Amino acid sequence: MPMTTDQATTVQRSAPASAPEAAGILHRHYLLVMSGACALVFLAAFESLAVTTIMPLVSRELNGAGLYALAFAGPLATGVIGMVAAGNWSDRRGPVGPLYASVAMFVLGLLIAGTAGSMAVLVAGRLVQGLGGGAMTVALYVVVARVYPPVLHPKIFAAFSAAWVIPSLVGPFAAGIVAQAASWHWVFLGVVGLVVPALLMIVPALRGLRPAPAKADGPESSANEKRGSYGRLAWAALAALAVLGLNLSSHVPVAGGALATAAVVIAVIAVRPLVPPGTLLARRGLPSVILARGLVSAAFFGAEVYLPYLLVERYDYSPTFAGLTLTFGALAWAGASAVQGRLGTKLSHVRAMRIGSAMVLAAVVLALVTTVLGWPAVVAIAGWISAGGGMGLMYPRLSVMTLALSTPDTEGFNSSAMSIADSLGGALALATTGIVFSSLSITATATTTAGGVSGASFAGVFALTAAIAVVAVVVAPRVAARRKPWPDRNPSSGQRSCR
Repeated sequence: MPMTTDQATTVQRSAPASAPEAAGILHRHYLLVMSGACALVFLAAFESLAVTTIMPLVSRELNGAGLYALAFAGPLATGVIGMVAAGNWSDRRGPVGPLYASVAMFVLGLLIAGTAGSMAVLVAGRLVQGLGGGAMTVALYVVVARVYPPVLHPKIFAAFSAAWVIPSLVGPFAAGIVAQAASWHWVFLGVVGLVVPALLMIVPALRGLRPAPAKADGPESSANEKRGSYGRLAWAALAALAVLGLNLSSHVPVAGGALATAAVVIAVIAVRPLVPPGTLLARRGLPSVILARGLVSAAFFGAEVYLPYLLVERYDYSPTFAGLTLTFGALAWAGASAVQGRLGTKLSHVRAMRIGSAMVLAAVVLALVTTVLGWPAVVAIAGWISAGGGMGLMYPRLSVMTLALSTPDTEGFNSSAMSIADSLGGALALATTGIVFSSLSITATATTTAGGVSGASFAGVFALTAAIAVVAVVVAPRVAARRKPWPDRNPSSGQRSCR
């Protein structure tokens, strides 16, 4: 549950004193903090994509094939814990402490992974890195809420989206060059030298955030608040374990199905205290905003992983050319983010959600039909450009709505809830599609002697993610709060009276 307004301390919204509210995000009062925040987001995204590129090399050198999957699933799971911890801390004390601590943990994880001599140590570094990365995302969102006026939120979140997308264009290539020219260790260690300057650019803005005088709530209120914080951390840890269990269930020969089912049930139970009440029921307003974030993430990322695989296996594309499909989608994401930022209130949040979710659904359906009917690959590729555009429309607006529907004492909780929905939605979808893909591949192998991966495996993945996208389309209009009853006009008085 979100913390109440009767907290020990709270940090007030605080834009730079001399900055006009109508100033753009590149105004001299905002330039440093905007640059630093976007740089941190960029580096976190770059590291995620770069590791994907070099991990086969790392696994071969460290003889760590058995821990390969955990190197990706682990950071995602610990990131959930970091998100909740940063949200609790931000609501109680403001975002300054959580941001410093999260950056420190992120750097520590990079150092451990970059100096690892075994796969086990590298995975440990990745776990620490994920903890810091998840917390850093939430802390940065709260910093935005406290530093920028609401009118600038669409533009700054569009910049964040671009900072996430740009690494998809340069990250894999740059990581490959570094690994070949020097060593894969420098893909981790090289980022350390860039994180610190990025943080230093934000420091002046953080100094402008002053805590309000403490409110006397009494020892009982303080104890209840601490118990609530510890409880949320416990639920976050349980959700993280469920995600890990689901990812590892396919490796359990006999009880894998039971383990996967139990993991999903536990994840659903554990996530309820971590999101606003009514989220799993798609209640109008903030709960549906959080749910929509998880659904579109699940549909998009659950399908994206398999699209290049489809092009390589079924259409004989080279991995490099198949990967360009994701680059096209990333460019569309960045372009749509910029467009929605410029449109501002001319494009309503609900309309952006409806259009964006429909674009993602159309893209996944095109991938499914292309797979089943053997259509030319260009159809699926064009569809994925549409999917990227849809995500670019929705993601910044979901962030804006989350902050707009929050109060200063719930910004941390709600920001962490949004990030948790994002992370768990993608993680659960990837784990489930992996199970579907593996099951259909085994069935196809048993019934045919043909080599390669069957089309049914890809069709199953796209069918599942299309079903998730359908739910996202249904939930999209519910991000708007319920309207109050429309009052009648009294002709005699010219006043309105409610029915």
